[in-house]
Amino acid sequence: MLEVRGVERSFGRMKAVDGVDLTVAKGTITGLIGPNGAGKTTLFNLIAGSLAPTAGEIRFEGHAIGGLSPDRIFRLGLARTFQIPRPFPGMTVLENAMLVPLQQAGERFWNNWFRPGTVGGQERASRQRALEVLGFCGLGDKLALPAGQLSGGQQKLLELARVLMIEPRLILLDEPAAGVNPTLMETLVDKIVALNKQGITFLLIEHNMDLVMRLCSPIVVMAQGKVIFRGEADGVQRDAAVLDAYLGDVPA
Repeated sequence: MLEVRGVERSFGRMKAVDGVDLTVAKGTITGLIGPNGAGKTTLFNLIAGSLAPTAGEIRFEGHAIGGLSPDRIFRLGLARTFQIPRPFPGMTVLENAMLVPLQQAGERFWNNWFRPGTVGGQERASRQRALEVLGFCGLGDKLALPAGQLSGGQQKLLELARVLMIEPRLILLDEPAAGVNPTLMETLVDKIVALNKQGITFLLIEHNMDLVMRLCSPIVVMAQGKVIFRGEADGVQRDAAVLDAYLGDVPA
């Protein structure tokens, strides 16, 4: 589903991503781990279009997406969440979700006068979809609450609900468990598993190793801008290069 081939991204003399090869198979929950500064978030930004690669190729379902703008990649069905959620804090939870659908007729102000039926129909459909995804994410009783009043974990769930508004095929999750209490984290894990069973593929960055080991297969490890391991959970815990990246030099 996702192919990253020889991708590099330099900032001056520093290579934040250095010749990365990565594949994400359809239907998987692939984990991307590594110590701080490994290049994981930069790689996410390259895949999602926030940055353009210095070299290499990124393909999503056969489409070359390296260097495309985030909105064009989003339209193809590849969505992302952020480590620090970015809701519109003064708008309600429901309004935050309803903002997501693309190419709404009501975005052109004259359509509200000349095509009111089309605008109204799209808004009703958007509202219905928002009610469905917010209910699924456990936010059905928070619809009228300003998004800025949600807890950190609830904002992560709102982030997930927002990307679900476009029915994506691949979701990039950036540290979904960061700052989330254990109860809400389990809720979030349950939602990811349920969505995966419905056919949505995931690539996630996470520092919570317990969550990664339980949830992800395969696991990809990055260090110093390079991929140093790809495999299953039991292999990660025994691999000398991975142990070295996390713990420093280890005996052979």
